[in-house]
Amino acid sequence: MDISILFISSGLFLGWSLGANDAANLFGTAVGAKVITFRTAAIIMSIFVIIGAVASGSGASHTLGKLGTITSLHGAFIVALSSAITVFIMTKYGLPVSTSQSIVGAIIGWNLFSSNPTSLSTLTKIVMTWVLCPLLAAGFSIIFYKIFKNRTKKMKLNILLRHYYIRIGLIIVGAFGAYSLGANNIANVMGVFTTSTELKSIDLYFFTINKTQILFFLGAVAISIGIFTYSQNVMSTVGNNIYKISPATALIVVLSSSFVLFLFASVSLQNFLISIHLPPIPLVPVSSSQAVVGAIIGIGVAKGDKNINYSKLKRISLGWLLTPLMSLILSYISLFIMQNVFLENVF
Repeated sequence: MDISILFISSGLFLGWSLGANDAANLFGTAVGAKVITFRTAAIIMSIFVIIGAVASGSGASHTLGKLGTITSLHGAFIVALSSAITVFIMTKYGLPVSTSQSIVGAIIGWNLFSSNPTSLSTLTKIVMTWVLCPLLAAGFSIIFYKIFKNRTKKMKLNILLRHYYIRIGLIIVGAFGAYSLGANNIANVMGVFTTSTELKSIDLYFFTINKTQILFFLGAVAISIGIFTYSQNVMSTVGNNIYKISPATALIVVLSSSFVLFLFASVSLQNFLISIHLPPIPLVPVSSSQAVVGAIIGIGVAKGDKNINYSKLKRISLGWLLTPLMSLILSYISLFIMQNVFLENVF
């Protein structure tokens, strides 16, 4: 067995954790509203997460690489493992936390241990997206809700036809969201291994699959397994406990959060904005959890309801604050153990 495959197992564990936590959020609202079954949602997400990761996953990974380039395979293993354990613990308590925050915390832990300077400009850019992501999702959610409400009033559809269109819409935007998630968040799962592994490219005559695409494919498969095996607990939190939603509002939530993920993952969109002399949107791994929670709150604001579960929201927010800190500490301690107990160089 290639030693690289053994060490990227921590990245696969992180991918599984992401599938169990972040990926589930895309269809959590739809499943919670009983528009589609969990099995249907899981199949759709799995297919499009893999496509998005392999086809468009390189953009956000470059930004994460600027935060800390890990060239040691042992170091990459510990960083991914620390991040995965953090997300797993949060998932066990049903909290939709950010895998992006977890991997960033673990990388900073590696920087501190190895005396590698952390790029403050890159860190600032990433942290700003943690604030911007839920706010953007809430804003899009309000806008899309107003548009949807006006359009449905004019169309005057009967209940059965309306439910049918909403169900089809959820499947389409959920697939789009899964694609965007794969493109955006695969950097969290396998980004630390792109400079530390020595996997060989695979030549398939008509095209070649390079090392990064192999890593991203393996990570996406791990995400898919996480979706199927352990995501229903988080789906319940997102789909029912923050704010009671209807099938129509579930569609708005999935569309809004998916759109935000796409904005921070699309290289083509960034190049287009540059070509028309507009400031580009940074290609940064953002959290689907934060996007979904922001979109749900946006729905509550748009409807003028006072039924948002603020106690649950505070608990989720606390998880967001603890995630990078816990991952940083765990990463630093684990690196110390690997270096001083197992005598393996981690940088």
